[in-house]
Amino acid sequence: MGIRAVDPQSIRNVTIVGEPAETTQVVRRLLRDHAGTPAATVVHRVPGRGEHTIRVAELSSHAPIANLERAIRVADGAVVVLNAAAEGAARFETILRVADDHQVARLCLVTGLDHPTADFDRCVRAIADTRGARPLTLHLPLGAGPGFDGVIDLVPMWALEPMAAEFYGSRWQLAEQWYRNLVAAVTDQDDEDSDTGGGPRKIPPAQLHDHIRSVTRIGEAIPVLCDAARHGGDIAALLDAIVRYLPSPLLVCQPEHALDY
Repeated sequence: MGIRAVDPQSIRNVTIVGEPAETTQVVRRLLRDHAGTPAATVVHRVPGRGEHTIRVAELSSHAPIANLERAIRVADGAVVVLNAAAEGAARFETILRVADDHQVARLCLVTGLDHPTADFDRCVRAIADTRGARPLTLHLPLGAGPGFDGVIDLVPMWALEPMAAEFYGSRWQLAEQWYRNLVAAVTDQDDEDSDTGGGPRKIPPAQLHDHIRSVTRIGEAIPVLCDAARHGGDIAALLDAIVRYLPSPLLVCQPEHALDY
């Protein structure tokens, strides 16, 4: 059998960190459909970006502080899992701050949105209240608790207009505001600047992805995604975000990182 050369730029080494039960479930779902690949490795294809190799490590937020800090420090990128139904998460702020201190790019995945006590806004506020962490909401949940009915992906939403506007009804107006906030956060434009006479400024999805990637990789912001699947379903949106926004080993400048291809 021949050996396939792997472009280091197509590699993502990512650490999934959070409550043990939450992180274990996420990791299992990430790896579930990739039994033919090496252990803890996902091969994922993103439209327009080709095939990427994602190496997954799991880290419990209950680990000793020294171990937690070292594991985050040597990570290329981190996905912090936060349950929307939990009043607080162990060491959540510590995890974000340690990653910020060591310039580790971060994503946040909000789970548990179908739980009766789920509060997505509380999760976003928790990130915003943490030093060095500016949340970029990329997914808008449709309802919460028993009424949770999926998410609106804000980045490509204008490519779906007007069909999606009719489908989502009154929720579309809320999505417009969140989209406006996202665009203002990643560009130099004020959220009132618009090419549509006062409506949200529309940016092609590829260009908006580029803006999000830039501020994520330098640690200025944390993209926030929602786990939209009930009963442990598809998690492709997280894989897409890992490829699009987190850096390859070649872009990580920390001396602690060993490039192991």
